Amino acid sequence: MSTKKIILTIGLLLVATAVIIACAPKTATPTTEPTPEAAPIEVPFEAAWVGSPHNDAEAEAFTHWNEEDPAVIPTDCARCHSSAGYQDFLGLDGSMAGTVDAEVAAPAGTIACATCHNDATRTLSEVTFPSGATITGLGPEARCMVCHQGRESSVSVNAAIEGLDLDTVSADLGFLNIHYFAAAATLYGGEAMGGYQYDGQSYDARHDHVEGYTTCIDCHDSHTLEVKLDQCASCHQGVASVEDLYNVREPSSLADYDGDGDVAEGMYYEIQGLQEMLLASIQAYAAEDSGTPIVYSSAAYPYFFIDTNANGAIDEGEGAFPNRFVTWTPRLLQAAYNYQLSLKDPGAFAHGNKYIVQLLFDSIADLNTKLASPVDMTAMQREDPGHFAGNTEAFRHWDGEDEGIVPGTCARCHTATGLPTFLTEGAVLSSPATNGFACTTCHDGANWPNRYSINSVTMPSGRSVTFGEGNDSNLCLACHQGRESTASVNRAIGSNAPDTVVATLSFRNVHYFPAGATLFGNEAQGMYQFSDAEYLGQNTHPGDGSLATCTSCHETHSLGVRTETCATCHAGVEDPRDIRWVANTTDWDGDGEASEPLAEEIATMADALYAAIQAQATTAGTSIVYSSAAYPYFFIDTNANGQPDADELNFGNRYNAWTPRLLIGAFNYQYAQKDPGAFAHNGRYVLQVLYDTIAYLGGDVSGMTRP
Repeated sequence: MSTKKIILTIGLLLVATAVIIACAPKTATPTTEPTPEAAPIEVPFEAAWVGSPHNDAEAEAFTHWNEEDPAVIPTDCARCHSSAGYQDFLGLDGSMAGTVDAEVAAPAGTIACATCHNDATRTLSEVTFPSGATITGLGPEARCMVCHQGRESSVSVNAAIEGLDLDTVSADLGFLNIHYFAAAATLYGGEAMGGYQYDGQSYDARHDHVEGYTTCIDCHDSHTLEVKLDQCASCHQGVASVEDLYNVREPSSLADYDGDGDVAEGMYYEIQGLQEMLLASIQAYAAEDSGTPIVYSSAAYPYFFIDTNANGAIDEGEGAFPNRFVTWTPRLLQAAYNYQLSLKDPGAFAHGNKYIVQLLFDSIADLNTKLASPVDMTAMQREDPGHFAGNTEAFRHWDGEDEGIVPGTCARCHTATGLPTFLTEGAVLSSPATNGFACTTCHDGANWPNRYSINSVTMPSGRSVTFGEGNDSNLCLACHQGRESTASVNRAIGSNAPDTVVATLSFRNVHYFPAGATLFGNEAQGMYQFSDAEYLGQNTHPGDGSLATCTSCHETHSLGVRTETCATCHAGVEDPRDIRWVANTTDWDGDGEASEPLAEEIATMADALYAAIQAQATTAGTSIVYSSAAYPYFFIDTNANGQPDADELNFGNRYNAWTPRLLIGAFNYQYAQKDPGAFAHNGRYVLQVLYDTIAYLGGDVSGMTRP
C-alpha cells in the first residue's frame, strides 16, 4: 500500500471515531464514592477463647521449644502443644490418623479454632489412652480427651519394672511422669488405668457424678475452660469459687479415707491427707531401702531430687536436674508415680476422687510392707459403703465380659440406672456397667429430691410384701430379696425322688444379702420351707414396731447399723452381733449356752446343717465341700478331707451329683451364709428353717429346740 493510502486510511478512522464520540448520548460525569469497608467477621466465642489457657502464647506449654536448636516441637509433644500437631494426629494433613508424623516448627502458636473445629473432630467418638484402653461412644468431649489423658499408665510402669526385684535399686530406672492435667485419666479411673494399679486390687471405673454433669464440657466452658460454678451451686450451696469446691463432699462419700476423724471435710482435703502420708512413706522408704534421702518439688523437673541435707524439705539448689533422684527401686517408682499423678490433676478431687483415694491408699499400704515404722492405717478407709463401692465385684463383675454390658437379669440391682428403669418401665434390658449407684437410683430425677414411691414388692416366690404404702424401705426390698425361693427350688426338683441323683439338677443360689426375704419370713418364702411345717412371718421387732423397716435400723447412705438406736434397749452394745433378745432364754442350738447372742445360735445350727450335707453327700457317693468365696460355692471334695482345698475351688470341679434332698439342704445353708444380718432380720424364722433342714437330711436335732 502507498504512503498516501495509509495516511488516508488513518484519517478516515480518526474522523469516524470523532463522529461516534460526537453522536454518543451525553451522560453526567460520575461522582467518585469511597469503597465501603467490609464488615468485620465475628468469630463465635472468640472473646471467651482469647483469654483462655489454650490461647496463652506466653505459657510454657507453647514456648518450651522456642529456644531449642533446632526450634521444633517433637512429634511426641506436637499433638497437644500445637494446632498443626493436633490436626496431624487427626489425619487432616493427609497422613495416617492416630499418630503425629512430622515435627512442628516453633513457635507454633496456640490451640486455635481450627484445632478443635474441623471435619475430623465432628465425628470423633473414641479415644485411646496410653494404657491402650479405648473409650468409645464419646461426644464432643473426645476433643478434650485426646490430650488431657496423660502420657503414662499402669502398663508403661509395669513395662519399666518388668523382671526387676521390687526392692533392689536399678540403674535402668528413672522417674515416669504422668504429665500435666490428665483429667480424663482420673475421670475414667480403672478403665483408663492412668494410675499405677496394684495387682490383686480392684479400682473405681468412670466417675459418673450426676446426669448432665458427666463429661468435660458438662462441667467446663469449652472455650474459657473455666468451671461452670453457677451450675455447681445449684446442688452445692455456697459455691462461688473453685476453692469452694474443695469443701464439697457427695452423700456417697461417707468413709474417713485419710483416717483423721473428719468425715465432713471436702474430698480435696481427704486426698490431701493421703498425699501427705504417702510422701512421708516415700521419704522413709527411700532412706531405708535405697539409702538415699528423697525430696519432691512440684515445680522443678524431674520432680524428685536427692535430699542432700536429709531435712525432708526442698532447699535452694536441690531442685536441679543434676541432683535428680536416681536410686529408684520398682516399689518406690510405683508409689512416686501415683503421688505425682494425684498432684498433676488439680481437679482430681472432682474428676475421680475415689480412684485417687484408692491409688494413694494402696501405695501407702505397699510401702508399709517394707517400712521399719509403718504408717498406722487402722482409721483409714479405701472403699465406700456397698451401694457406692464402684470398685467391687457387685459393679465390676462384667468389665471383662461383653464390653462391660450388664445383662438385663442383673442390671436392675447392679447398675445405677437399672432400678429406676424397672420402676418406670416395668422391665430392665441389658445396660452398661456403672461405677456404683447414683443419687438418681433411688431419687426421682424428674421430681427431685423425692424418692421413687413403691407400694408393694413382688418377691421371687411370686408373693407380694410391703412395709406400707409408699414406705421408703420398699425401695430396699426391690433388690434385697434374693433371686430364688421355695417356689423356684420346687420347680427345679420337680417330681424327682428325694435321694435320686438327677443329672439336670444344679445348685440354686439365693444370691447376696436377701435381707428383705428374711425379714418377711413365711410371707416371702425366700428360704426353702417344708410344706408340713409352719413358719413365722414378718419380723416386726419387739416393742412398738418402729424398728421394723430397713431405714429404721440402717443408715440410708452408709448402710451402717444405727447402733445408737440398738443401745436404747440393748445397753452397751457396740456390735449388733452381740445382741440377744432380753426375754429369750432358750438354748435353740443345744450347745448349753442359753445366753449367747442369737447370731451364735444360728451359726451353730448352720454348722450342724453343713455337717449333715457332707454326710448326706458321702452316703450318695460323691463328697462335697463348700467355699463362700468361689462360685458356684459347692465343689467335689476330691480328697475327701472335708476341707475346701485350693485345687478344688474351680468351676470345672463344681459339685454335680445333686439329689433333691441335698439341693434343699445346700440351698438353705447358703441362704444362712448370704444374709449376714439374718439374726436381726428374722432370727427365729431362720432357726426354724435350719432346724427342719437338719432333720430332713438326717442330722441330729435331739438337743436343739425349734422356735
